[in-house]
Amino acid sequence: MKILRMNKDIKNLSFYIIMLVAGCILMYGILKLGSRFETSFHATVSESSSHFLSEGFSIFANSLDNNIQTPLAMLLLQVVAILFTARIFGYAFVKLGQPSVVGEIVAGIILGPSVLAHFLPEVSAFLFTPESLGNINILSQIGLILFMFVIGMDLDIDEVKKRFKETILISHAGTIFPFVCGMGMAYFTYPYYAAHTTPFVSYALFIGISMSITAFPVLARIIQEKGLTKSHLGTLSLASAANGDVTAWCLLAVVIAIAQTGTFAGAIYTILFTAAFLLFMFFVLKPFLNIIGNIYHNKEVMNKTIVAFMLFILIVSAYITEILGIHALFGAFMAGVIMPSHVQFRKILTEKVEDVALAVFLPLFFVSTGLKTQIGLISTPSEWLICGMFILVAVFGKVIGTAVPARFTGESWKYSWYLGALMNTRGLMELIVLTIGYEMKILSPPIFAMLVLMTLVTTLMTSPLLSFIGFCYRKKDANRVKRRGNNFRLLISVGRASNGKVLLDVAQQVFSKSQKKLEITALHLTIGTEVNPIHTENFENISFAPILEEAQRLNIPIETRYDVTNDAGQQIVNIVNQEEFEFLLVGAGISMSALPQDIEAARHTDLYYKKYFSKLGAPQSWFYPGDLLKDKTDLFISHAHSSVGIFVNRDFEKATDVIVVLKNMRDVFLLEYAANLMAFNQARIYVSEIGDAIAKNKLSEGRVREFLNTYPKTVFIRSSNLPVDLLTKQNFMLISHDTWVDISDHEKEALQYMPSTLIIKKRS
Repeated sequence: MKILRMNKDIKNLSFYIIMLVAGCILMYGILKLGSRFETSFHATVSESSSHFLSEGFSIFANSLDNNIQTPLAMLLLQVVAILFTARIFGYAFVKLGQPSVVGEIVAGIILGPSVLAHFLPEVSAFLFTPESLGNINILSQIGLILFMFVIGMDLDIDEVKKRFKETILISHAGTIFPFVCGMGMAYFTYPYYAAHTTPFVSYALFIGISMSITAFPVLARIIQEKGLTKSHLGTLSLASAANGDVTAWCLLAVVIAIAQTGTFAGAIYTILFTAAFLLFMFFVLKPFLNIIGNIYHNKEVMNKTIVAFMLFILIVSAYITEILGIHALFGAFMAGVIMPSHVQFRKILTEKVEDVALAVFLPLFFVSTGLKTQIGLISTPSEWLICGMFILVAVFGKVIGTAVPARFTGESWKYSWYLGALMNTRGLMELIVLTIGYEMKILSPPIFAMLVLMTLVTTLMTSPLLSFIGFCYRKKDANRVKRRGNNFRLLISVGRASNGKVLLDVAQQVFSKSQKKLEITALHLTIGTEVNPIHTENFENISFAPILEEAQRLNIPIETRYDVTNDAGQQIVNIVNQEEFEFLLVGAGISMSALPQDIEAARHTDLYYKKYFSKLGAPQSWFYPGDLLKDKTDLFISHAHSSVGIFVNRDFEKATDVIVVLKNMRDVFLLEYAANLMAFNQARIYVSEIGDAIAKNKLSEGRVREFLNTYPKTVFIRSSNLPVDLLTKQNFMLISHDTWVDISDHEKEALQYMPSTLIIKKRS
């Protein structure tokens, strides 16, 4: 068989070589024959051809310089610079506890005339030449259209209808009051900044709308990050913001229509045609789309034709509103609003559009805005005073305009101020409004710069303002969950959905026979507060499904908790400490996983590290957490106030044969867990003492003897090393974290044979 396979390989190789040689000969012959037709061109090429490397490089350098200057190359270079800067600043601001959109806005200003052109004018002139900015603007507009389409899909119109009576006063008062305050500011600033360029009506209306807008997507992510999504405050805020968003964008359409014509009378036909367009969208097109959504609501049947049809509706809607004179973004927003109500359909469509819109196109818009923002135009003390007044009026109008009506409807003052602070978030939506006003030449460059700074400040202050309100209304231990009676409060951190079931089985067997009643909370975290809120419910359901199914089978009551965060490890530590859990149970993570795909991934990663990166001196921890202590579990060990259990899964089913490893005098606490296992499933216990540290300590030795007397069937073994023959026969191991750290460095070969293991760090 091997000889036949070898002969076949030789035949294939011979044919391949003959094919290459014949092909090369034929190509050479054709080139020689064709060269006979060359006349003057041949002479020109021959005379200009370089036979020297130095001259060849000079030609290459000139060619490279010419290629860099091509429109496509410049556009790609601009996109690279923009995306890189936006991600750096977005990441930095996330680390500071701010939404990434704030960092991306700052990145746009950094790349604009306020910073880059001021300090590095040559770089700015090369990177953002005036003739190249048109391409950036067009791409950013496409990104905004896609983004507004997603924002429209994020709005749950049914939820807005349900809470319409509850939120109409809050949302509309929170729009009208700051609108009036903005018009007041317009009255005082118009003679100095806009009297010679635009009518007062247009200017006042745009200043008013810029003061009254709320950034619904940023607000949704802040609420999500704070864990308020399912709370009364969270649902009320989201419903109010959604209601206000629809109102504000309809109001903006009216404002644009009036600004285009200059008078209310001139705008009436635009408004009437827009109203007819909306009636068609909601009462003719939306019911038809709902039928499609009910049929094509999963990835298997939702094909390219359906996606193309929905994008066609988006483009047509944007085009109609653009030619009506109320901007394409309004049409894109309304196209998103009328998409099929089926949640799963919207999730799939959002996934297909959102990532490209947010990751690629929106940073282009931020830079496009930054290039228009000239902070240097705000140069005198009086101009900075006006800028400060814009910020104060914006904050006052939005916070007071929301908080007072909220209190009037029956909310507490604390929740009312919270609502006001949340509604004061402006973010990207404000920039869109300002850009429209700037492009229509209603907002002058100085006013545009002032309002961009107002946008940054009001968005930046949201999280600190929420914290300040909480501080003002603090009550001692009001936000801390007290231990209830004699319950043993256990927190299970579920990473992969499949791990939840196993961790619950471990928890039941190890803890259910303790003296206290077991109270379990399952926690799952989604990393990255940029995740769209429309997806989080799906993530939550998928993550908790296995553990809830197992809890029902075992008849164990458990609570579930879902959060979105940028720092999973710190968030888990905060929950454990603030809510006073007594034990944290987590999986060991991918570094200790025995799943085939994880083992294969680890093998390949280790192979590439040793082959390439180790020679450069790069630490292995950069590429793969090969040691348990390099995992996030080290954070739990160091900072959690509870005891911590790290479970290493080796096809765990039931702990019937248990080895308890004792190496130092503090390890004897493990015998309590061994007793629980024995009581739960009559487990056979093997106590393995490594060394003689326990024998030298009378107290520890006494506790071991007491355990052996209480459970005479326990097998006791003393050895100098971890007994490999015993490990291979057990299906569960209990070991302290300190001992694990010690033996994992010296007995790696023995640990290759370990069974499922619970590594425990006891908190005294």
